[in-house]
Amino acid sequence: MFTVMLLITGLFAGILGALLGLGGGIIIIPVLTILFHLPIHTAIGVSLVGVIATSTGAAMVYVREGTVNIRLGMVLELATTVGAIAGAVVAGYVGSKALYLLFAALLFYTTYSMYHKTAQDSVKPSQINEEIAVGSAALAEGDHFVYDTYRIKNIPVGLFFSAFAGMMAGLLGIGGGVIKIPVMYLLMGVPLKNAAATSNFMIGVTAGASAFVYFSRGYIDVMAAVPMALGVFAGAAVGTMINARVSTRLLKQIFIVIFIFVAVEMTLKGLGR
Repeated sequence: MFTVMLLITGLFAGILGALLGLGGGIIIIPVLTILFHLPIHTAIGVSLVGVIATSTGAAMVYVREGTVNIRLGMVLELATTVGAIAGAVVAGYVGSKALYLLFAALLFYTTYSMYHKTAQDSVKPSQINEEIAVGSAALAEGDHFVYDTYRIKNIPVGLFFSAFAGMMAGLLGIGGGVIKIPVMYLLMGVPLKNAAATSNFMIGVTAGASAFVYFSRGYIDVMAAVPMALGVFAGAAVGTMINARVSTRLLKQIFIVIFIFVAVEMTLKGLGR
């Protein structure tokens, strides 16, 4: 029964992770700690394995569809990976209650940002003259592609927050998408769906770097990680198939609802209630 529940949890987490580019950690960790009563360090280790599965199952589809900004993802991943290794190392010295409260604070802040701010999803092609100009390609008919061009701005800011996202990913096992997507969307001018797809492209490497440290410390429970990863991989495949049918407005609403719920639960755990 435990294995079946892990598979179902992984499936649900994989669907949301693929849709939102979050890696599924914001679902996996609360379920493992609140429902299955696993220590949070072990839950984070299992979550990182699930994040890798989500990225593997979803990123290749998004790359084929052209919604991933590969150039931007490669640039930001450099900073994220360094941060992820640092965060995983530090996590071994941080108490469980502090991790719960840090998780909650991060989600509350992100929810506030997503609710109160908006970003321009695209600009006129004539405005593309600084930093990095990229094309988001989507297959239209046969071998023809249609490009929705947008401008990337605030690259140094993006690198800084990517390093921070990697550190939080290593600390909390969330893949870093919870930070990277709002940063790309709100500060860097990337459309929300492209930001989610690019995050999915990045989070596998981020999680892999952190998971190596957790595995070396014995924090990854293989019996829990395997069924979770299988469920997440299947869920990620489902999420990518329905992604095109979900509106940006609905994605934002999903963000807000999930973040508030998880933030409250993690706060209660951090306070020992």
